[in-house]
Amino acid sequence: MQSENPLIADFVKLMNSAAGTMAGMGREARDAARERFKETMGGVDFVSREEFDAVKDMAAKALDENDALKSRVDALEAGLKAKAKK
Repeated sequence: MQSENPLIADFVKLMNSAAGTMAGMGREARDAARERFKETMGGVDFVSREEFDAVKDMAAKALDENDALKSRVDALEAGLKAKAKK
């Protein structure tokens, strides 16, 4: 036979409420941390991998074109120097 002690029943209710409160506080803390992280990262501009690769390819192409133009300019300058010496 089980006896009902009001002191034990009140203590169990108190512990049950405390557990619920602690769980709620944990959820609130997690949500607040997530929101703070979103705010912090929201100011940072990230690019996608595709955008990065596209810009990288454009830069490589521009460097190749720059080298080709430099070669042409050098050839033209050499031609002008050769004409000036004649």
